[in-house]
Amino acid sequence: MRKLKATIVSDKMNKTRVVEIVRLKKHPRYLKYIKVTNRLKAHDEKNAYKTGDVVIIQEIRPMSKDKHWEIIKKLENSK
Repeated sequence: MRKLKATIVSDKMNKTRVVEIVRLKKHPRYLKYIKVTNRLKAHDEKNAYKTGDVVIIQEIRPMSKDKHWEIIKKLENSK
């Protein structure tokens, strides 16, 4: 199962958080690095995490049409 580092950008849904993953991708022709962001929905059973928290998410079985990730833990002093 994959584990990724992500930042929570929305906590408006019940038991679901929208997280954003930022990575750098190299352009094939110009060889510059471009920032690419992915937004995913992650399960949060106890509604414990809030917007701005940096968390570790883990891939799980599909819980709904869009939700395939679960929040494992919050990273402390992540700045």
